[in-house]
Amino acid sequence: MNAVADTAVFLGKFLYYFLESVVFKVIPRRKKDVAGEIVLITGAGSGLGRLLAMHFASHGAVLVLWDINQEGNMETCRLAKEKGDVKVFAYKCDCSNRKEVYRVADQVKEEVGDVTILINNAGVVTGKPFLDIPDHMVERSFLVNALSHFWTCKAFLPAMIKADHGHLVCISSIAGLVGTNRLSDYSSSKFAAFGFAESLFLELNILRKSKVKSTIVCPYFIKTGMFEGCATKYPLLLPLLDQEYVAQKIFNAILEEQVYLLIPKFSYFAIFLKQIISPKMMIALSEYLGMDTCMTSFKGRIKAEELQAEAERKQQ
Repeated sequence: MNAVADTAVFLGKFLYYFLESVVFKVIPRRKKDVAGEIVLITGAGSGLGRLLAMHFASHGAVLVLWDINQEGNMETCRLAKEKGDVKVFAYKCDCSNRKEVYRVADQVKEEVGDVTILINNAGVVTGKPFLDIPDHMVERSFLVNALSHFWTCKAFLPAMIKADHGHLVCISSIAGLVGTNRLSDYSSSKFAAFGFAESLFLELNILRKSKVKSTIVCPYFIKTGMFEGCATKYPLLLPLLDQEYVAQKIFNAILEEQVYLLIPKFSYFAIFLKQIISPKMMIALSEYLGMDTCMTSFKGRIKAEELQAEAERKQQ
């Protein structure tokens, strides 16, 4: 009888939540107020991280900016302060270094307070064939793109759980849902980030019954220096995404407490196809969409913060 009762309850919940999701596709969700929230953004010194900082600054949030590139981070700080009477705190932090993450996190707690919205945005990419990727860059991809999420969440999640208030945001990638040519290290590290964020979302909701929210973002390639030289075969289906467009979509998803955000919308259909087609059909689809050649002209430009991190690593 327990199985019958459990099934009936499940079907009732399934129908209710299905209808709820349909309604919210037509009627936008109510957006929460982030004024006064302490928002920490990793990788805030440029690109998507900087644009997200601008959005939160415009809505009265207290900003905590982390980046290994101190010059870029201070420029983001300056731009954010131009938005008005905004409290902005900039910290140099190498997210690949666990001890440094914990040290700077303690500094933030002491100087600013408990972080209530954590955006794990920092990322690195090599864009090389698997056998051409240096071992230290494989390690760095996982340290920055995935393991740093464990450390930042361990540092700031306890206070969120205690207050029963907070929001965890994971910037993963479509490459974290579908393996991509010449991105073996990046793709696998983004798979790890997605898996961690989803597992933590379920743990918070099922085990702890917490009101701490989660948003997991999986965009296609964004037109930033990080993916300089990347190409797309059919821009109407899989366009290279404009930074400001992606930042606005992510900001809205956070305000509406949306759990999953895939950009562009064609990605939802592509992920569905992945589950039902054969491997050979998957390869054919990848070739059709140009996923097999999208990274061929990738310039592999090493950013200044990566060079700085490597120099610091050698000194240790």
